[in-house]
Amino acid sequence: MRKKGMAAAAVTVAGALLLAACSSDGSSGDASEEPDTSGGDAPNELTFMFRGGEYDKLAYETAIAAFEEETGADVTMIITDADQYATKLQAAIAGNQVPDVFYVEPGRIQGYVYANVLADLTEYVDQSVIDNIWDFGVDAYRFDVESGERGQDGDPFYALPKDVGPFGFGYNTVMFEEMGLEAPSPDEPLTFDEFTELAKQLTVDKDGDGELDQWGTGLNVVWNSQAFVWGAGADWISEDQKTVTVDTPEFAEALQWFADLGLVEGVTPSAEQAQTLDTYQRWMAGEIGFFPVAPWDIGTYNQVAADNPDVFGYDVIPYPVANEGDDWATWIGSLGIAVSENSKNKELAAQLATYLSTDLEAQKILAENKVQIPNLIDYATGEWLETDAPAAGWPANTKAFVEIAQEKGRPLPGTWTYTPEWYDNFWVGIESVVDTGDQSAADYVAAKQTEMQMLLDQSWVSADQAKAQG
Repeated sequence: MRKKGMAAAAVTVAGALLLAACSSDGSSGDASEEPDTSGGDAPNELTFMFRGGEYDKLAYETAIAAFEEETGADVTMIITDADQYATKLQAAIAGNQVPDVFYVEPGRIQGYVYANVLADLTEYVDQSVIDNIWDFGVDAYRFDVESGERGQDGDPFYALPKDVGPFGFGYNTVMFEEMGLEAPSPDEPLTFDEFTELAKQLTVDKDGDGELDQWGTGLNVVWNSQAFVWGAGADWISEDQKTVTVDTPEFAEALQWFADLGLVEGVTPSAEQAQTLDTYQRWMAGEIGFFPVAPWDIGTYNQVAADNPDVFGYDVIPYPVANEGDDWATWIGSLGIAVSENSKNKELAAQLATYLSTDLEAQKILAENKVQIPNLIDYATGEWLETDAPAAGWPANTKAFVEIAQEKGRPLPGTWTYTPEWYDNFWVGIESVVDTGDQSAADYVAAKQTEMQMLLDQSWVSADQAKAQG
């Protein structure tokens, strides 16, 4: 099976801003009342259910208003925070109140297709449009019902990308300048050893009270270790998606290096300190040198930099790799915009999904509001990168995001399998390696290999059963 680089899952280390459900004019609904998520009845009525924060809300209000003016459609927007979205969508599906248009994660495509929830959008979208979207942005939603395979050219697709979300890496530019350190290269990745040495230099007691108050980094293992594992030449799963591959020396060495940043080198806040103030907040307070930077963070980071220019500024760089000359990678997530198979206005719903995903003006609105990089390759690599992104306040090295979308981004493990339980199992007990050091990475991955393989095998059995029942 051919696989390409991935997306929001657009998952953020930062929590999403809480929002009440919103109507199409942007007014807040009563938080005590569940919104009506059922599809529109009149020929021009649509419901659009999505998740996000304040920046997403403002961007979509503008884009939807333009769509309504252009088409005469009447779109009711239903927005929820990221934590509640999946539960509310499941409730809508179970209650036969599926919105006309809604977000869907790549990992749910197979199950929803078998359950007849999603419309096949292939016939509604011109191939020339598809050719101008990042490969993963379409492949993440391709599914062949007969073969059960995912992500292959020519297969039907059941959603269009809301975005592709490159999970980038960043550094505090103000901290480097104040300490007189040379800024990391925007193009060439640091090696693990070079990164560790820089992180040590950044870890200091600024106040002179005997306690550290600035650290080199502070990374969440669940969302950041993928880049380091890949940068060491290891992976979680084989190319055919049938075999778990965590029990290798390269994988163990990368995981141990990650754990030792805190346990041995002391360049991260301790688990107790992170509970007092999480590393995301410490990063924005100017206490951490290296931290993830993704498109959905840009609006927040820019505001923090404007409010606290003496302690916080940032830019994007490649993720570190094990050795000089190794290729760097990170994960790329996506959310899809899907259409209900039972929508009474399926053609108009498909038009809305296509507009939000592929219309140039809509993409300009979303990128200007700093909620995503553009889906359109020609615009993203041309006018946007050269002119529009700098004008809108994107980072100086925004081309790193584009590079991830083009070639450096990979799907999170579990994206292409029917269920992700096998991958989720990897994190159950990871504290023994990264927080307490009670278990070595080598022992941990050796034990996990068998557990994860059993769950992966069951995922394939479950896929066959769902296909038979569909």
